[in-house]
Parts: sequence; C-alpha cells; structure tokens
Amino acid sequence: GPGRRRGGYLWLAGDHHLHSQYSNDAMFRVADQVRRGLAHGLDWLAITDHGNVPFVTHSVERVNADIRAAREEYGDRMLVFQGLEWNIPAAEHTTLMLAPGRSEAAFLREFVAKYDARVKDARPGTPQNEALAVEALRFLREAVRRRRIGDALVLPNHPSRQGIDSPHEIRAWRDAAPEIVIGMEGAPGHQAAGLPAPAMGRARGLYDGGPGTYSFPGYPAESYRTHGGFDWMTATVGGLWDSLLAEGRPWWITATSDGHQACGDWVKNPVDALDQKGYDDKPYDAEGHTFNNTGRFPDPVNAGMPITAYSSLPPGAYSKTWVGATGYGYRQVMEAMRAGRMWVCHGDLISGLDMRVRAKGGAGVPMGGRLAARRGSRVEVVIEITLTETPNHAGLMPKLARVDLIMGKVTGPAADRDTLRAPGTRVVKSWAVDQRAGTLTLRHTADVDGPCYFRLRGGDGKRTASGPFGPDMDPAGPVMDVVGKADPWEDLWFYANPVFVDVR
Repeated sequence: GPGRRRGGYLWLAGDHHLHSQYSNDAMFRVADQVRRGLAHGLDWLAITDHGNVPFVTHSVERVNADIRAAREEYGDRMLVFQGLEWNIPAAEHTTLMLAPGRSEAAFLREFVAKYDARVKDARPGTPQNEALAVEALRFLREAVRRRRIGDALVLPNHPSRQGIDSPHEIRAWRDAAPEIVIGMEGAPGHQAAGLPAPAMGRARGLYDGGPGTYSFPGYPAESYRTHGGFDWMTATVGGLWDSLLAEGRPWWITATSDGHQACGDWVKNPVDALDQKGYDDKPYDAEGHTFNNTGRFPDPVNAGMPITAYSSLPPGAYSKTWVGATGYGYRQVMEAMRAGRMWVCHGDLISGLDMRVRAKGGAGVPMGGRLAARRGSRVEVVIEITLTETPNHAGLMPKLARVDLIMGKVTGPAADRDTLRAPGTRVVKSWAVDQRAGTLTLRHTADVDGPCYFRLRGGDGKRTASGPFGPDMDPAGPVMDVVGKADPWEDLWFYANPVFVDVR
C-alpha cells in the first residue's frame, strides 16, 4: 500500500499546491495531475486552483466533480484534496486545503465569494484588507467548529516573493486560527524556472522581482530571491522562521511544485502556444468560449516536442513534503500536518528521515512534538536518515554531503510583531557525510538551560556560504540563487520541522 512505515508512523509524500485546467494560467486535467503525482511517488495532493471571478462563477462544482471521479479511480493509491489558492486579502497567495465532505464545493464557493481578494478587490495592503483576512480565518475556524466542513488548513505560499506578507500579518493569521494556519510553503514551486537559457533562464520559484507599493519595508533585497531553492524566511538561520519558532508556537514548513504546466513534458495548453500573457480572453472554439467565460481551458494537447519554457516540474518529481500519519486517510494527513510531523526534500536528496529528541531513558519525541525536560538536564537528538540509492527525476544520483543541527532559544511572544530575527538560534552541530547507502544514524547531546527547539537541514554541499548573520550562527548555509543561473538539480537540500523542548 501507499507510504513507508517507520518509527510508528506511515510516511506519506505529498504536494499541497497544484493547479488544473480550471486555473487561468495552467492546463492539466485533475486526473492528469493525479497520474503524474503517482508516477513520481506521491501519496496525497491538493488541487488548488486560483480564486477569482471565473472560478467562483463557473469552476467550483466542475473541479469538485473531477476530484470526486479521481478519488473513485485512484483512492487506494492517492488522496486527492480539494483546495484553493486563496488570494488572502492584503497579501499574496495561500493554500487552503479542505477535508472531503458533502458540502466541500458549496462551502468553497461561499468562501471565495466572501473572502477572496480578487473577487472582493481587496489586494492592497490596507488596514481594512488586513482585517478582512483575519475575519476570513475566523470564519474558517468557526465553520470547522460548527462542522460545516470537516477540517481546513491554511499555509501561505511563496511568502517572500513579493514582500507583501509582512511579519505582523503572518503572526495575525496564525493567532486568528492557530489550528488552521499551521505554517508556510518553505520552498516555492516553479523550481525549473532557474534552469539556465535556452530553458526559462529566470529565477527558482519565479523569485526575480523586488519591492512594490505594499511590500514590507523591513525586508532586505535578498529576501526577494530563493536561497538553495528555499524561501528566505526558511533558509536564514536566525531569520523570520526562527523568530516565529522562538515564540514557542508551532509554525511548520512544506515544499510544493506549484504545478501549473510541465517543464520537459510533451504537452501544452492549446490556447497558450507559450504566450503566457493575455490568453484568458482568447477564444478556443467556434462558439467563442474563453477561459474567462467558462472557467476552464480545453484539455492539454501534444506539443510534438518537450517544452522547456515552463517553470513547474511534475508533482513529486522535485519537491516532496513527507508527513508522518497514523494511517492512510485524509484526516490522518491533515492531523499529521497540523502536528508538524513533516520534513521536506528537493530532488530526492534523501528518502527517509526520523528525528527524535529524548531525555535520559525516554522514548523520544518526533518532529513537531514537545519534550518536557528539567532545567540543567541533558537531552539527546537522534537522527536516522535513509539514504537515496536510486537516481532522481533528472537521472542523477543525489549525494548527501552535510547535515546541520540547528538549535534555537524560545524567548516567548515577540514584543515587536514585525520582528524577523532570532539571535538565539545557531547551527550547533554539523556532520560531513560520506556514507552512500542504507541508514545513516547521527546523535548529538545538548545541555538544556531553558526552553528551546531543534531543527535539521542537510544538503549536497555544492553551493554553500556563511549565513547572513555570520559563521558563528551558520557556517555553511545555502547561497542566494542567481537569476538565470540556478540549476535546481545541482543544489539540493532537505529541511525538517522542529522539536520543542519545554523546561520545567
């Protein structure tokens, strides 16, 4: 069956950010995305078409019918969530993932009509629009509480790309619905955009812009680029992610494909002909149907050659989010995500991970968990990594070169809601890796003098540099990706979500 058993959990690989022909910049049928995900080792995925007027007018029920058909056909091998790429008022895009149920389509249509920034004209970062985002999250929370919908998760996507998800907004979303807004896309999709010309020749994740009218002024220039393919918020040791974790509150990361089209596949959107602009209104048949008046594109067609001028890699081919579920099912995946039992990987750099933190003689607490320890006691971090022994999607054998254990101090709620620094976080242990097969076991013992957390990352060692706050905090972190020269296959990383240690 699906997934891999390890450490008492069923580890299921997934992708919570995928588009279908019901998005105005995408092309695949729902079943195509499911088949493509299956081919690349996924066990679950979410179809998250864009919220907008054509979607709410024409598409919600149709995509739901396609999702239900895919569940019927592939349900024993793939969990297919209905979701939304929600334009959150005053900020950028977020994944909304819903548990399946009778009312999922009707609920989604109501939510988009009430709270999508494109439908409500609420994109600008005004205080009124920021308040509308919080109201929308409270609405979601209440809908779950009253069982209108079985469950819901929200994760901001590509959070640094435009600089408009300010630190105080992220904190406000988390605080408005902490069991729903559980974290962020730690690495964006669109990784093939970094392949040098004659392919796209743009930036990994399409992170090649700069500040705009409503961008948060405290974000530095380098936040608008990826670092080792990961968002700056995630990649910076002692940066924004750590500033959230230093509050002692859950905030987890994921990795997705943001699959709109397919770099290297022999298919294209028939309306598009690689003209990425202005084809929402192009008629695609004799009756004058367009995306805008139907809410969908016709099925993709044979391109007669592999198309390289596309930015998305197939679901699971490059980015995977692994969740440690108690079993195979929709609610189990959502509960595991909420619990933070998740790690993320690019290019299948590793194929399994278990990280535990344990007090003397204890069983150990997994990723996302909380360990109670006495002040002044010692804890042990035990890491087991299953090394990859087969080539990845690019036909390359990924080689893990280095693993870094990061420890952060928990200092409590941030006095300044726009803080993006955690000075008490640093790499406390690094291991050079030359083992090439089997299970790699690593251990580290630490003295606990106050509440803290441990998190993990590893890389192939091809591109590293001292982190932005100096080598004492991060001696060999990821390098800022250069626009037009950032081959994603030559710079692979994995990241694990933290384990908290509460001190008594």
